[in-house]
Amino acid sequence: MATPIDAAGAAQKQEDALLRAAERLACAEGLLITAGAGMGVDSGLPDFRGTEGFWRAYPALARAGVRFEEIASPSNFSLHPKIAWGFYGHRLNLYRKANPHGGYAVLRAWAERMSGGAFVYTSNVDGQFQKAGFDEARVCEIHGSIHYLQCSAPCGSDTWSARHAHPEIDQEHCRLTSPLPRCRYCGEVARPNILMFSDADWFAVRTEAQEAALDGWLEGAGKVVIVECGAGTQIPSVRRFGERIARERRLPLVRINLREPYIDGDGIGLALGAADALARIDRILSAQNSNQSNPAKTTP
Repeated sequence: MATPIDAAGAAQKQEDALLRAAERLACAEGLLITAGAGMGVDSGLPDFRGTEGFWRAYPALARAGVRFEEIASPSNFSLHPKIAWGFYGHRLNLYRKANPHGGYAVLRAWAERMSGGAFVYTSNVDGQFQKAGFDEARVCEIHGSIHYLQCSAPCGSDTWSARHAHPEIDQEHCRLTSPLPRCRYCGEVARPNILMFSDADWFAVRTEAQEAALDGWLEGAGKVVIVECGAGTQIPSVRRFGERIARERRLPLVRINLREPYIDGDGIGLALGAADALARIDRILSAQNSNQSNPAKTTP
Protein backbone atom coordinates (compact mmCIF):
# COMPACT_ATOMS: atom_id res chain seq x y z
CA MET A 1 0.00 0.00 0.00
CA ALA A 2 1.41 3.40 -1.01
CA THR A 3 2.25 5.77 1.84
CA PRO A 4 1.37 9.49 1.74
CA ILE A 5 5.07 10.21 1.10
CA ASP A 6 5.12 7.76 -1.84
CA ALA A 7 1.95 9.30 -3.28
CA ALA A 8 3.35 12.82 -2.93
CA GLY A 9 6.57 11.75 -4.63
CA ALA A 10 4.68 10.17 -7.52
CA ALA A 11 2.53 13.27 -7.91
CA GLN A 12 5.59 15.53 -7.98
CA LYS A 13 7.29 13.26 -10.52
CA GLN A 14 4.22 13.51 -12.73
CA GLU A 15 4.11 17.31 -12.42
CA ASP A 16 7.78 17.45 -13.40
CA ALA A 17 7.04 15.28 -16.46
CA LEU A 18 4.14 17.55 -17.46
CA LEU A 19 6.41 20.59 -17.20
CA ARG A 20 9.08 18.90 -19.33
CA ALA A 21 6.45 18.00 -21.93
CA ALA A 22 5.28 21.61 -22.03
CA GLU A 23 8.87 22.80 -22.49
CA ARG A 24 9.32 20.49 -25.50
CA LEU A 25 6.10 21.71 -27.07
CA ALA A 26 6.79 25.39 -26.43
CA CYS A 27 9.82 25.37 -28.75
CA ALA A 28 8.49 22.93 -31.39
CA GLU A 29 7.95 23.88 -35.03
CA GLY A 30 6.00 20.76 -35.96
CA LEU A 31 3.81 18.23 -34.15
CA LEU A 32 3.81 14.53 -34.99
CA ILE A 33 0.82 12.91 -33.26
CA THR A 34 0.99 9.13 -32.94
CA ALA A 35 -2.20 7.57 -31.63
CA GLY A 36 -3.57 4.17 -30.73
CA ALA A 37 -6.90 2.88 -29.46
CA GLY A 38 -6.49 4.55 -26.07
CA MET A 39 -6.92 7.94 -27.75
CA GLY A 40 -10.61 7.22 -28.34
CA VAL A 41 -11.48 5.96 -24.86
CA ASP A 42 -12.28 9.45 -23.57
CA SER A 43 -14.74 9.82 -26.46
CA GLY A 44 -16.58 6.73 -25.22
CA LEU A 45 -15.10 4.37 -27.81
CA PRO A 46 -14.09 0.80 -26.86
CA ASP A 47 -10.41 -0.12 -27.11
CA PHE A 48 -10.99 -3.91 -27.18
CA ARG A 49 -8.28 -4.34 -24.54
CA GLY A 50 -8.21 -8.12 -23.99
CA THR A 51 -10.93 -10.65 -24.65
CA GLU A 52 -13.06 -9.59 -21.69
CA GLY A 53 -13.05 -5.95 -22.78
CA PHE A 54 -14.07 -6.93 -26.29
CA TRP A 55 -16.86 -9.19 -25.06
CA ARG A 56 -18.24 -6.43 -22.82
CA ALA A 57 -18.66 -4.33 -25.96
CA TYR A 58 -20.18 -7.22 -27.97
CA PRO A 59 -22.15 -9.56 -25.67
CA ALA A 60 -23.59 -11.52 -28.63
CA LEU A 61 -20.07 -12.52 -29.62
CA ALA A 62 -19.29 -13.31 -25.98
CA ARG A 63 -22.20 -15.75 -25.86
CA ALA A 64 -20.88 -17.42 -29.00
CA GLY A 65 -17.31 -17.42 -27.68
CA VAL A 66 -16.07 -15.43 -30.70
CA ARG A 67 -12.88 -13.47 -30.04
CA PHE A 68 -11.87 -10.19 -31.67
CA GLU A 69 -9.26 -11.80 -33.92
CA GLU A 70 -11.88 -14.27 -35.14
CA ILE A 71 -14.58 -11.74 -36.06
CA ALA A 72 -12.00 -9.29 -37.46
CA SER A 73 -11.12 -11.68 -40.27
CA PRO A 74 -11.70 -11.12 -44.01
CA SER A 75 -12.95 -14.71 -44.40
CA ASN A 76 -16.15 -13.80 -42.53
CA PHE A 77 -17.33 -11.62 -45.42
CA SER A 78 -17.70 -14.76 -47.55
CA LEU A 79 -18.54 -17.29 -44.80
CA HIS A 80 -20.74 -15.18 -42.48
CA PRO A 81 -21.29 -11.80 -44.17
CA LYS A 82 -24.33 -10.78 -42.11
CA ILE A 83 -22.39 -11.35 -38.87
CA ALA A 84 -19.24 -9.71 -40.23
CA TRP A 85 -21.27 -6.65 -41.16
CA GLY A 86 -23.13 -6.87 -37.86
CA PHE A 87 -19.79 -6.21 -36.17
CA TYR A 88 -18.32 -3.69 -38.60
CA GLY A 89 -21.66 -2.00 -39.28
CA HIS A 90 -22.11 -1.40 -35.56
CA ARG A 91 -18.61 0.06 -35.36
CA LEU A 92 -19.25 2.30 -38.37
CA ASN A 93 -22.44 3.65 -36.78
CA LEU A 94 -20.68 4.08 -33.42
CA TYR A 95 -17.80 6.07 -34.90
CA ARG A 96 -20.16 8.25 -36.90
CA LYS A 97 -22.07 9.20 -33.75
CA ALA A 98 -19.02 9.71 -31.51
CA ASN A 99 -17.74 13.20 -30.78
CA PRO A 100 -13.98 13.71 -30.43
CA HIS A 101 -13.02 14.58 -26.85
CA GLY A 102 -11.37 17.86 -25.94
CA GLY A 103 -7.85 16.53 -26.37
CA TYR A 104 -8.23 16.62 -30.14
CA ALA A 105 -8.95 20.35 -30.04
CA VAL A 106 -5.93 20.91 -27.81
CA LEU A 107 -3.66 19.14 -30.32
CA ARG A 108 -5.15 21.15 -33.19
CA ALA A 109 -4.58 24.43 -31.35
CA TRP A 110 -0.94 23.53 -30.68
CA ALA A 111 -0.40 22.61 -34.33
CA GLU A 112 -1.96 25.84 -35.57
CA ARG A 113 0.66 27.82 -33.62
CA MET A 114 3.52 25.87 -35.23
CA SER A 115 5.04 26.78 -38.59
CA GLY A 116 5.11 23.12 -39.68
CA GLY A 117 1.64 22.26 -38.39
CA ALA A 118 0.80 18.66 -37.51
CA PHE A 119 0.75 15.21 -39.03
CA VAL A 120 -1.15 12.29 -37.52
CA TYR A 121 0.05 8.67 -37.57
CA THR A 122 -2.61 6.35 -36.16
CA SER A 123 -3.68 2.73 -35.99
CA ASN A 124 -7.25 3.87 -35.32
CA VAL A 125 -9.76 3.30 -38.11
CA ASP A 126 -12.45 5.55 -36.61
CA GLY A 127 -11.82 8.81 -38.51
CA GLN A 128 -11.95 10.87 -35.31
CA PHE A 129 -8.99 13.06 -36.21
CA GLN A 130 -10.66 14.12 -39.46
CA LYS A 131 -13.92 14.67 -37.58
CA ALA A 132 -12.02 16.90 -35.14
CA GLY A 133 -10.89 19.10 -38.01
CA PHE A 134 -7.44 17.72 -38.85
CA ASP A 135 -6.49 17.95 -42.51
CA GLU A 136 -7.20 14.57 -44.16
CA ALA A 137 -4.07 15.06 -46.28
CA ARG A 138 -2.04 14.97 -43.07
CA VAL A 139 -3.45 11.83 -41.50
CA CYS A 140 -1.77 8.46 -41.97
CA GLU A 141 -4.08 5.53 -41.08
CA ILE A 142 -1.78 2.51 -40.98
CA HIS A 143 -4.63 0.01 -40.56
CA GLY A 144 -6.95 1.74 -43.04
CA SER A 145 -10.30 3.37 -42.35
CA ILE A 146 -13.80 2.09 -41.67
CA HIS A 147 -15.08 5.08 -43.65
CA TYR A 148 -13.79 3.52 -46.89
CA LEU A 149 -14.86 0.27 -48.53
CA GLN A 150 -13.28 -2.26 -50.88
CA CYS A 151 -14.35 -5.46 -52.62
CA SER A 152 -14.11 -8.60 -50.47
CA ALA A 153 -13.54 -10.90 -53.51
CA PRO A 154 -11.42 -8.87 -54.37
CA CYS A 155 -12.00 -7.79 -57.96
CA GLY A 156 -9.46 -4.94 -58.11
CA SER A 157 -7.45 -2.52 -56.04
CA ASP A 158 -9.85 0.41 -55.71
CA THR A 159 -11.49 1.84 -52.59
CA TRP A 160 -14.48 4.15 -52.23
CA SER A 161 -16.21 6.18 -49.56
CA ALA A 162 -18.62 4.43 -47.19
CA ARG A 163 -20.79 7.56 -46.92
CA HIS A 164 -23.66 5.86 -48.76
CA ALA A 165 -23.57 2.76 -46.51
CA HIS A 166 -26.13 2.89 -43.71
CA PRO A 167 -26.09 -0.53 -42.02
CA GLU A 168 -28.97 -1.47 -39.76
CA ILE A 169 -27.93 -3.83 -36.99
CA ASP A 170 -29.65 -6.27 -34.65
CA GLN A 171 -27.29 -5.65 -31.72
CA GLU A 172 -28.78 -8.49 -29.67
CA HIS A 173 -27.42 -10.96 -32.23
CA CYS A 174 -24.66 -8.81 -33.81
CA ARG A 175 -26.26 -9.26 -37.21
CA LEU A 176 -26.90 -7.01 -40.19
CA THR A 177 -30.61 -6.65 -40.98
CA SER A 178 -30.34 -4.29 -43.98
CA PRO A 179 -29.04 -5.35 -47.41
CA LEU A 180 -25.35 -6.23 -47.60
CA PRO A 181 -23.09 -3.47 -48.94
CA ARG A 182 -21.89 -4.46 -52.40
CA CYS A 183 -18.80 -3.78 -54.49
CA ARG A 184 -19.51 -0.87 -56.81
CA TYR A 185 -17.67 -2.67 -59.63
CA CYS A 186 -18.56 -6.37 -59.54
CA GLY A 187 -21.47 -6.68 -57.08
CA GLU A 188 -19.70 -8.97 -54.60
CA VAL A 189 -19.97 -8.24 -50.87
CA ALA A 190 -18.02 -5.13 -49.93
CA ARG A 191 -15.94 -4.87 -46.78
CA PRO A 192 -14.28 -2.02 -44.87
CA ASN A 193 -10.87 -0.98 -46.15
CA ILE A 194 -9.31 -2.08 -42.86
CA LEU A 195 -6.30 -4.32 -42.29
CA MET A 196 -7.76 -7.37 -40.52
CA PHE A 197 -6.12 -10.48 -39.09
CA SER A 198 -4.55 -12.84 -41.67
CA ASP A 199 -5.55 -10.34 -44.34
CA ALA A 200 -3.90 -10.87 -47.72
CA ASP A 201 -6.59 -8.93 -49.60
CA TRP A 202 -6.43 -5.54 -47.89
CA PHE A 203 -5.93 -2.71 -50.39
CA ALA A 204 -3.14 -0.58 -48.93
CA VAL A 205 -3.10 2.06 -51.67
CA ARG A 206 -4.57 4.85 -49.48
CA THR A 207 -2.23 4.07 -46.59
CA GLU A 208 0.84 3.88 -48.84
CA ALA A 209 0.06 7.34 -50.23
CA GLN A 210 -0.43 8.65 -46.69
CA GLU A 211 2.93 7.20 -45.58
CA ALA A 212 4.67 8.91 -48.51
CA ALA A 213 3.04 12.22 -47.54
CA LEU A 214 4.22 11.78 -43.94
CA ASP A 215 7.81 11.16 -45.07
CA GLY A 216 7.71 14.37 -47.09
CA TRP A 217 6.26 16.36 -44.18
CA LEU A 218 8.97 15.12 -41.79
CA GLU A 219 11.66 16.41 -44.13
CA GLY A 220 10.33 19.97 -44.10
CA ALA A 221 8.56 20.39 -40.75
CA GLY A 222 11.54 21.76 -38.83
CA LYS A 223 11.96 21.00 -35.12
CA VAL A 224 9.35 18.30 -34.49
CA VAL A 225 8.04 16.94 -31.19
CA ILE A 226 6.25 13.59 -31.06
CA VAL A 227 3.18 13.25 -28.85
CA GLU A 228 1.98 9.66 -28.54
CA CYS A 229 -1.54 9.09 -27.18
CA GLY A 230 -2.98 5.76 -26.05
CA ALA A 231 -0.70 3.43 -28.01
CA GLY A 232 -0.31 0.13 -26.16
CA THR A 233 2.03 -2.84 -26.38
CA GLN A 234 -0.57 -5.45 -27.38
CA ILE A 235 -0.38 -4.24 -30.99
CA PRO A 236 2.80 -2.13 -30.77
CA SER A 237 2.96 -0.69 -34.31
CA VAL A 238 2.40 2.91 -33.23
CA ARG A 239 4.76 2.77 -30.24
CA ARG A 240 7.54 1.25 -32.33
CA PHE A 241 7.07 3.81 -35.11
CA GLY A 242 7.32 6.75 -32.72
CA GLU A 243 10.34 5.28 -30.96
CA ARG A 244 12.09 4.66 -34.28
CA ILE A 245 11.43 8.17 -35.60
CA ALA A 246 12.51 9.70 -32.28
CA ARG A 247 15.72 7.68 -32.30
CA GLU A 248 16.63 8.17 -35.96
CA ARG A 249 15.82 11.90 -36.06
CA ARG A 250 16.70 12.66 -32.43
CA LEU A 251 13.27 14.04 -31.68
CA PRO A 252 11.63 14.39 -28.24
CA LEU A 253 8.87 11.86 -27.56
CA VAL A 254 6.04 12.42 -25.07
CA ARG A 255 4.19 9.18 -24.30
CA ILE A 256 0.69 9.50 -22.82
CA ASN A 257 -0.61 6.14 -21.67
CA LEU A 258 -2.63 5.47 -18.54
CA ARG A 259 -1.52 1.83 -18.17
CA GLU A 260 1.77 1.62 -20.07
CA PRO A 261 3.61 4.95 -19.77
CA TYR A 262 7.16 3.56 -19.43
CA ILE A 263 9.67 4.86 -21.94
CA ASP A 264 13.43 4.56 -22.41
CA GLY A 265 16.06 7.27 -22.61
CA ASP A 266 15.06 10.92 -22.61
CA GLY A 267 11.43 10.26 -23.44
CA ILE A 268 8.68 11.60 -21.19
CA GLY A 269 6.08 9.12 -19.92
CA LEU A 270 2.75 10.26 -18.47
CA ALA A 271 0.47 7.77 -16.71
CA LEU A 272 -2.68 9.67 -17.63
CA GLY A 273 -5.57 9.42 -20.04
CA ALA A 274 -5.21 11.36 -23.28
CA ALA A 275 -7.83 14.05 -22.61
CA ASP A 276 -6.56 14.68 -19.07
CA ALA A 277 -2.86 14.81 -19.98
CA LEU A 278 -3.35 17.09 -22.99
CA ALA A 279 -5.53 19.48 -20.99
CA ARG A 280 -2.97 19.64 -18.17
CA ILE A 281 -0.07 20.32 -20.53
CA ASP A 282 -2.16 22.98 -22.27
CA ARG A 283 -2.85 24.74 -18.97
CA ILE A 284 0.89 24.90 -18.30
CA LEU A 285 1.54 26.32 -21.77
CA SER A 286 -1.26 28.87 -21.35
CA ALA A 287 0.12 29.97 -17.98
CA GLN A 288 3.60 30.34 -19.43
CA ASN A 289 2.29 32.38 -22.36
CA SER A 290 0.29 34.57 -19.99
CA ASN A 291 3.35 35.23 -17.85
CA GLN A 292 5.44 36.11 -20.91
CA SER A 293 2.85 38.56 -22.21
CA ASN A 294 2.31 40.06 -18.70
CA PRO A 295 5.76 40.10 -17.10
CA ALA A 296 4.50 42.27 -14.23
CA LYS A 297 2.68 39.22 -12.86
CA THR A 298 5.97 37.47 -12.21
CA THR A 299 7.82 40.51 -10.81
CA PRO A 300 8.23 40.36 -7.01
